[in-house]
Amino acid sequence: MKKLSGYVSGTVFYSILAVLAVVVAFDVMAAMIDGVSDLKGNYKFPDVLVYVATTLPGRIYENIPFSALIGCLVGLGLLAGNTELVVMRAAGVSLLRIVAFVLRPVLLFIVIAVLIGEYAVPYTEQLAEGRRAMLQGGKNRLAESGLWNREKNEFIHVNVVFPNGDLYGVSHYRFEEGDDHVLKEVSFAKSASFLGNGWQESDVAVTLFTEDGTRVENARTRLWESNLSPGLLRLGLMEAEALPISELYEYARFLERQGQDPGRHWLAFWNKTLQPLTTLSLVLIAVSFIFGPLRESTTGLRIFSGVITGIVFSTFQDLLGPASLVYGFPAFFAVLLPILVSMLFGFLLLRRAG
Repeated sequence: MKKLSGYVSGTVFYSILAVLAVVVAFDVMAAMIDGVSDLKGNYKFPDVLVYVATTLPGRIYENIPFSALIGCLVGLGLLAGNTELVVMRAAGVSLLRIVAFVLRPVLLFIVIAVLIGEYAVPYTEQLAEGRRAMLQGGKNRLAESGLWNREKNEFIHVNVVFPNGDLYGVSHYRFEEGDDHVLKEVSFAKSASFLGNGWQESDVAVTLFTEDGTRVENARTRLWESNLSPGLLRLGLMEAEALPISELYEYARFLERQGQDPGRHWLAFWNKTLQPLTTLSLVLIAVSFIFGPLRESTTGLRIFSGVITGIVFSTFQDLLGPASLVYGFPAFFAVLLPILVSMLFGFLLLRRAG
């Protein structure tokens, strides 16, 4: 039984790995083509290649559930095509035991996905986005994107935050205290480094507005006293989907305490938290297809059925997620409902096959 378990698990593992490599390769090629439209400033095509390579962990993480679905269909389909599954069943191997054989490599991919999503993706996504923004001009001018923050009578805009905590493109707009909203000072620092209790800005240009006109001052360095930390800036600048689960939870709670809408971050939190269940539900459908309606089908038909199933599942989730933000029902149910529907569908097919 141990050899049989290793054989089935190995077949499924290598099938998922092969499918993941193909899917990620297509994703990379699409990203390279799409990146051509972003070429501007010092951001050239070799930088597009660096960007795509840096974001590779995120692409692997996103494609593991879909690859598990297609990989299981291919792996089990090969066993079914060689009548090996029929021989196993005839030898007394239960359907439940075969499902357990299949789940072993799937659980390994789930663990890999969790580790990549928690430790690799947050770093690589921040590094890639920061580098691209800086090369496109984020270091030298006010970027269209970035993070705004208010401290007393001063508004601050930060263009880029790198994983080491360095800032690029920091703009300050200081107004007079009171209700007149008179602009007193505008400054721009090319970079800033965190000191622990504040920031040291470099290459600073300050424009002072006085009754007699304006006056420009320049400084190589300047101390910026602020309660902002690199971690808080990173949470505000990064896409919610790129943040680790623990930080998503804390930042969503922080937004709630600040009276801001945390819906997008709660949706990303539950998507990442429940991704293992998403993968298992898709694998369950794959197994039920092989022992059910696709038992005697060709490999091409199995792959086509898996692709359609993945598209339907993804579309269902993509519709329910934004709908939860618009209509105000919990993001948890928006993410969980497609998973429950898939599991129910898979269990029903397996029950008929068993």
